[in-house]
This record gives sequence, C-alpha cells and structure tokens, in this order.
Amino acid sequence: MALLIIPMTCFGSTLATSQPCQTPDDFVAATSPGHIMIGGLFAIHEKMLSSEDYPRRPEIQKCVGFEISIFLQALAMIHSIEMINNSPLLSGVTLGYEIYDTCTEATVAMAAALRFLSKLSCSRETMEFMCDHSSYMPRVKAVIGAGYSEITMAVSRMLNLQLMPQVSYESTAEILSDKIRFPSFLRTVPSDFYQTKAMAHLIQKSGWNWIGIIATDDDYGRLALNTFAVQITANNVCIAFKEVLPAFLSDNTIEIRINETLEKIIAEAQVNVIVVFLRQFHVFNLFSKAIERNINKIWIASDNWSTATKITTIPNIKRIGKVVGFTFTRGNMSSFHSFLQNLHIFPSENNKLLHEYAMLLSACAYVKDSDLSQCISNHSQGTLAYKANEDIERNFSLRNDFLWDYTEPGLVHSIQLAVLALGYAIRDLCQARDCQNPNAFQPWEQIQSKCSKECSPGQMKKTTRSQHICCYECVNCPENHYSNQTDMDHCLLCNNETHWAPVRSTRCFEKEVEYLNWNDSLAILLLALSLLGILFVLAIGIIFTRNLNTPVVKSSGGLLVCYVILLCHFLNFASTGFFIGEPQDFTCKTRQTLFGVSFTLCISCILMKSLKILLAFNFDPKLQNFLKCLYKPILIIFTCTGIQVVICTIWLIFAAPAVEENISLPRVIILECEEGSVLAFGTMLGYIAILAFICFIFAFKGRKLPEHYNEAKFITFGMLIYFIAWITFIPVYATTFGKYLPAVEIIVILISNYGILCCTFFPKCYVILCKQETNTKSAFLKMIYSYSSHAASSLAISHVSLDSTNSSITMTDPSSGGRSAAWQEGKDLQAQAFAHICRENATRVSKILPRKRISSI
Repeated sequence: MALLIIPMTCFGSTLATSQPCQTPDDFVAATSPGHIMIGGLFAIHEKMLSSEDYPRRPEIQKCVGFEISIFLQALAMIHSIEMINNSPLLSGVTLGYEIYDTCTEATVAMAAALRFLSKLSCSRETMEFMCDHSSYMPRVKAVIGAGYSEITMAVSRMLNLQLMPQVSYESTAEILSDKIRFPSFLRTVPSDFYQTKAMAHLIQKSGWNWIGIIATDDDYGRLALNTFAVQITANNVCIAFKEVLPAFLSDNTIEIRINETLEKIIAEAQVNVIVVFLRQFHVFNLFSKAIERNINKIWIASDNWSTATKITTIPNIKRIGKVVGFTFTRGNMSSFHSFLQNLHIFPSENNKLLHEYAMLLSACAYVKDSDLSQCISNHSQGTLAYKANEDIERNFSLRNDFLWDYTEPGLVHSIQLAVLALGYAIRDLCQARDCQNPNAFQPWEQIQSKCSKECSPGQMKKTTRSQHICCYECVNCPENHYSNQTDMDHCLLCNNETHWAPVRSTRCFEKEVEYLNWNDSLAILLLALSLLGILFVLAIGIIFTRNLNTPVVKSSGGLLVCYVILLCHFLNFASTGFFIGEPQDFTCKTRQTLFGVSFTLCISCILMKSLKILLAFNFDPKLQNFLKCLYKPILIIFTCTGIQVVICTIWLIFAAPAVEENISLPRVIILECEEGSVLAFGTMLGYIAILAFICFIFAFKGRKLPEHYNEAKFITFGMLIYFIAWITFIPVYATTFGKYLPAVEIIVILISNYGILCCTFFPKCYVILCKQETNTKSAFLKMIYSYSSHAASSLAISHVSLDSTNSSITMTDPSSGGRSAAWQEGKDLQAQAFAHICRENATRVSKILPRKRISSI
C-alpha cells in the first residue's frame, strides 16, 4: 500500500496591524470538544483581503466583510449540536464541532477540508494518502456545509476520497444530485431543478413572455440559468438578455459588470420581469445602484436571497419594484430564539466568531439598528483596535432583537435538519459500539446509517409526525404511478392516455390496444354461426330453385320475393364480419348501414307477404276493400326501405360513426366504433321495430289460415323472437363495456336473423322435403276448397243466428206453433246463405286456380 505523509502548515504575512493565521488552530473559527467531531463550513466573511492583484505566496489571508446572516447560520449549527448533547438521543456520547470560515473562497474551504481529513490522534497535522481509506480515521466524522454550490463542489471532491458525509443546508445546484460524481454529498434542501420549474410555472401563469435573467459566473449560476432557460423556453417564453456577474467580491470587475447589467436593463425597456440567481452581496450592490437609477421592475428571487434581511433593509428598497421569491420550508424556531436571547452568557473562549461579533457590536454601539449591519460589515474591513470589556454583555442585551431580525428561518431549519440527520445516523451506529471512543466507526459508515430505511424504486417517502425530513416511512406507489429512483419524495404519474403502471411499479407500461380480434374464441364462435347461417341461406335458395313450380314455393310469393328475402338474410349474416377485427372508419360506417338497410328490406318483404295473405283469405268485404287499396307490393317495399336509406344517409353525413380510443380502463385502450349519434342509431333500430310491429299485427290476424301453406303464424313467431332479442339488447348493450361490446350486437343480429329465417323458410323446406304429397296442385286445391267451404258455413251460421235472434225479439206470441214457424224460416235462410257463399267462393276459386302461376293465397 502506498503511503504519503503530507504535513499541513500555514504561512503567515502581515497586513496592516492584522495577522493571518500562524497555526492551523488560528484558522479555526469556532470549536468545542466532544467524543465525535463534526466539521462546519460557513462563509462568515464576504471576501479575503489582499493588497495585491493576485496571490504571490500560498498563504491564507485575513477575511473581511462580516456577514450577520451567515454568522447566524453558524450559531444555528452550534445550537443544534448543543440540543443533541442535552437530549437523550446519543445517551452519554457528546458531539463536538470545528467550524471554519470559508471567506466565500473555494481555496479557503479546501484548506479547511484538508484539516477535516487530517489523521486523528496525530502529533502533527498530517493527512495520509492511501489506496484504501476504509480504515482511515480522520479528525471529524462528517461535515455540515458549505452554503454556496461552487464551494460545496470543490470540498465534496476532496471529501469523496474518504467518503466523508457532507450535508449541505443551502447548496442547490442540480449537478450535486449526481451520486457518481458526488457519492458522499447529501443535502436538506431541494435541488434547483424544482426551484427553476416553479419559477417557470409562475411566469407562465402570470402571462409574462419577455424576461431577463441575471446569474453568477459559477456552477450554481450557470447551471440554474441553463436549466431555467430550457424550462421557460418550453413554455413559449422569450429571454431578452442573460447577464452573468463575477461570482466573488474579490473580483475587481464586479462593479463594472453590475453597471453594465443596469445599462442593459435600462436599454431593454420592454422587459419588466427579471429572474435573479445571485448571492446576497451581489443583490445588495445591484439593488443599491438600481435604486439610484430609478429602475422599477418585477424581480423573481432565488432562495439564496429571497428572505435576506440584508436586502429588505436597503434604504428606499420599495423603489426597486416588486420582489417575488422562493424560499425553504420553515420549522419551529422557538428554541433558537431563546438561544439568541441568552447569547451573551454563551462561552466565547473557543468561539472567535462570537468574540469578533462582540467587538464589532461594541464598535457600533451608537449606531441605530437599521444601520447596524452595514456598520459591522464596514468595521470588519479595517483594523479593530477595540478590545472586549465589561460593556460587551450590556451591548448584547441591548441588541437582542437585532440578530433575531436577521435570522432566515428556512436556512436555520435546514441546518437543524442537517445536524439532526447526522445525530440519528450516529445513534444507529452507536447502538452496538462504544462511541465514547473516537475510533468506534469510520465516516463512510454513516452514509449507510439512516433514520429510515432506503425506499426502493416503486416506493416513495411519506413523512411521519416527526419534524425531521430524514425520518419517514416507505409506501408503495399507487396504480398508474411509478418511481425509478431510491428515496423519491413522490411517485410520478403515468400518462393515463397511453400508459399504466401496477402498484409499486418502477416504470410505466404501454397500454395494450384491444378490440374484438379475429382469433378471439368468442369471435370465432360468432363467425362460425354467421357462416352456418349463410350456408342455410344458400341451401334454402337451392331447394326453392329446384322446386320452383310447386305450390309451396308459389305460395311464398314466388322465386323473386324469396331471393330478395334470402339476399337480405345473407347480407345480415355478412354484416357481422364488420363488427370483428380492428375498427376502421370504413367498417364503422358500413356495419350499421348494411345491417339497417338489409334488415329493413327483409322486414318490408315479409310485411308485403303478410298483407297479401290477409287479403287472399279475408272474406270481410270492408276490410278486403281497405287491404286492396293498401296492397301495392313494389311501392310498399321501396317506400319502407327508402325511409331507412334516408335515415342512414343523414346519419353518415352529419354524425357518422368513427373509430375512437376508449382510455377509461386503467390498463388497456379499447379501440371501438363510436356511433356518432345515439339518436340516429336509435332511430334506425326504432324504425325497424315499427315495421316489425306492423308485420306482427298483420301476421297475427292471419294466423288461422290454411295450415300447410300459411306463413302467418310462423311470421308472428319470428317477429316475437325479434322483439325479445332487441328488447333484451338495449339494457345489455347499455351496461356492457370493453372489447366485447360489438359481440353483444352480433349475438342479437344472429338471434333475430336466425329467428326470422327459420320461421319463414324452414316449415316450407320441411313440406318440400318431407311431405311431398301435400305439395301438389290437387292437394292444394282440396285444402283451399275445404277452407272456403268451412269459412262459408261459419259465415252462414253466423247470419242465421243473428237473424234468429232478431226474429225472436220481434215475436209477441211465443206459442209452439210460432216456434215451429221461426225454426223453419231460419233453416230456409241458412240454406240460402250457404248456397250463395258456396257459389261465390266457387266462382272465386275457379278464377284463381286456372292461372298459370299461383303466386300467393
């Protein structure tokens, strides 16, 4: 194993009467002993003071520009550690801290990181370089900070060598979420991805489409600017200008760049909204100069400065315009407020920050609160000859509320969470170890220690009642949601129109497109029944063609009428094929139209036959005259069918059926035909039902006509089957959902078609094939004569009975002789009526039978 010893030394130089650090301990800003040491990085000062344009010696210079808000952040870390030490969380194990001032310089922060990584219990400040640091024991176990993303990245790359946990309370750069480059980095604030997304949403909802952007020239500013630019461009918002300022105050060009930026803002007069990704000291200088130039805009603030008291206390700040900002979640601040109230009694021997603040406070003792922050910052840039004395405690007491006014609750809460997260990790590690021994565990082991178990992909974090965001429970993603990373705060929603996801899914699955397919078992069965029906139609056509001149065929209306009806049945059976397979616009329009027109034509032909049968065998003169006027076969068929053609044509023109994707089901997309107009669909079916009902009435009236040649009772039964099928269809069709919906209509079409086909043609085929002795001309004439004689006899008896009743009513002497006369008179009348009817019917039969083609009875 290679071993390299690097001695850590600090070089000194004199600046005015102040001295840079002479030893590593001089470099520490605040420290407190403990069994387990925690490091802290805070930019307490704005910049590093230097008398030269660039460094000429590798030494750490004096820092100037004391920042009250960052000083409060360091106090928040100290307070959080004190709270853990005074709680039973670690039971006898105390946390210590070493806090360093980064002076807003990455170089200074890296020097502090070297101190963190130096070997524990070594007489010299040394850091060992090893190929495997798994057993290496550094001074501290974890680091809180830094605040700025640029500094955090530099420090993180060094801490990665030992996988030392680094928990940031403010660094929001999105790149820090990359666990490949920053495996030991953690944070208690969301990344800039969510902040920029919220800003873009705000701008879009506000209707702004012409904006400017100002950012710092560092990793934080550039990444935030690029991410925001992508998101805002996607919302059709245009960026008028992008201005970039130097990241550090030590840069001599910062004043020039601020002035140039203000000139750009003035030049772009149409830009009223400016998004600002800057640090507090940038915004302070920018706004101070903007107020002088009377620039009034809408400023969208990033979380870096949105709640900074330093900004809100700028003189005449209201003249700058409106500021809309985003900030972090706040927590309970009561204990920290009490800590600040009693800060004057807090020991300051090992706390240079507190000591410097006390000196600055005394130097500015006669300055009012509104100017105190600027006074402190200005004094810290010079040499403080003032020494703390007994007035310090009095100054603290008089300025109690000053620190509280400068407190940023969101950042304080984030620091508290960072410390508590480490506290819970150490607690878990110390349950089976003696953590009073500093060698109890290595820093990298804390990364494996968590308050809650890691939520796997397919799960999300659900915060418990605890105030700590590190303590949560894992819950499964619900249906149609997924998570593809560990420890996701929320599950992502799938696109419900095209994708779905089961419970605890790690990805979305594309929805399957379903329809009544040709290879579906139900579709095959229905197709088989349709083909069987077509075979029946062809067989009946052959039978009727071969028996063309028989009475049964002629009584069915002749071969032409039979062919028309059989063709309609063929088309009805064929139309079922358009209900199966992937729906297309053509099939959607064809299937209902083909069925509607062909079925109407079929019912119209049967209606004509029913009317003809009733006309042939009805002997009521009044009804017969009415039926003769009504009976126009070709006109009836064309009129009835033409009305249906008009209905379907109007339907196709104004609300044609079309293919529709039904996405209401969670896992599949149902490809179906949307009928276009429920009214048109109902009208088409309702019209067929009206024709069928009229046909049913006519057929019912002729149900007792000659048995072997009369279709009326079979037509009646066929119409009943049709009514039962379609009455059942309505509720079933309305409640059926999914790919089998077309199958419901196919079944109803088959039932009604089979019912009418069987009732219309099967009895006749039975007579033709099995009872040929009744399918002769002589048998036919004999049956007609028998029926006519029976009908004439019944009619004569009815007349005699009626006349007898009338005679009985008019008789006044009911003697036996009178009864004999009445009976004789009735008998004579009956004989006369019977002879008259027989002659009349014989004449009719003699006129009918000699015809060459007996088309119907």
